[in-house]
Amino acid sequence: MSRWSNGSSNVSYTSFLLVGFPGLRESRALLLLPFLSLYLMIIFTNALIIHTVLTQRSLHQPMYLLIALLLAVNICAASTVVPAMLFSFSTHWNRISLACCLIQMFCIYFLIVFDCNILLVMALDRYVAICYPLRYPEIVTGRLLAGLVGAAATRSTCIVAPVVFLASRVHFCCSDVIQHFACEHMALMKLSCGDISLNKTVGLTVRIFNRVLDMLLLGTSYLHIIHAAFRISSGRARSKALNTCGSHLLVIFTVYSSTMSSSIVYRTARTASQDVHNLLSTFYLLLPCLVNPIIYGTRTKEIKYHLGEQFLSSGPRDTMMSMI
Repeated sequence: MSRWSNGSSNVSYTSFLLVGFPGLRESRALLLLPFLSLYLMIIFTNALIIHTVLTQRSLHQPMYLLIALLLAVNICAASTVVPAMLFSFSTHWNRISLACCLIQMFCIYFLIVFDCNILLVMALDRYVAICYPLRYPEIVTGRLLAGLVGAAATRSTCIVAPVVFLASRVHFCCSDVIQHFACEHMALMKLSCGDISLNKTVGLTVRIFNRVLDMLLLGTSYLHIIHAAFRISSGRARSKALNTCGSHLLVIFTVYSSTMSSSIVYRTARTASQDVHNLLSTFYLLLPCLVNPIIYGTRTKEIKYHLGEQFLSSGPRDTMMSMI
């Protein structure tokens, strides 16, 4: 469970106890049903949209395939954290090795950054579709799309890997109890002994640089898109373009507002309890996973139409309309 660090009398723990909501203590089992229901809803809604996109040939277009990829990342992000959290709530067995902790940390942050990078690819796709509609099929090919997704994954790895690598070099001697339901970076750093100023600086710099650059790219792209949309002579085509961009902008707002607000509150609300900070972490991790499929399922006309057909074939029209 622990080892002696080289050249020091301090013990460096190599396994940790994850305590998701320490203020609740034995009552944490009461959280099992709400989080299980939330997780099942995330899986169902995201999987439903993904299934619709993959089974309908008319939706085999770059925009819808990117939506399906974004929702698949949502499922992966929720599955990285929630099942282990539910298991610890039900059995109180929540010890994790340092290696597994670092792997979980990498997966959490990689999926969050990858999610944002997919939004950048989607913005580029919409930029070409609206600003250069006649050349769109020859520009946005399957090969280009695969290359952009690969570049997004590579960028995500390059952003997250230094933070996780530096975390692996830290000695943890203060405690072996992580006051969190997952291996979040700052929750793990609280257990460190020695100077971790480099870890904090790199983590904060990477996050700020990444967010600012993303917002500049997204802002520039959508300003051009909106300007081009208002120049379209056909009112119906203009409305469709703006509605599609509106859905993407809602998703962007949900993703970035949840991550940024959580980071701000985490660093400013020093007097808040650990349970409050943990609740904020669930907010920025799970809210986009829950909201994104609802936005695309209700605001994207083609997806909404095929969802309606599926519900019509399995139930009465009134039931379908109430769910859509």
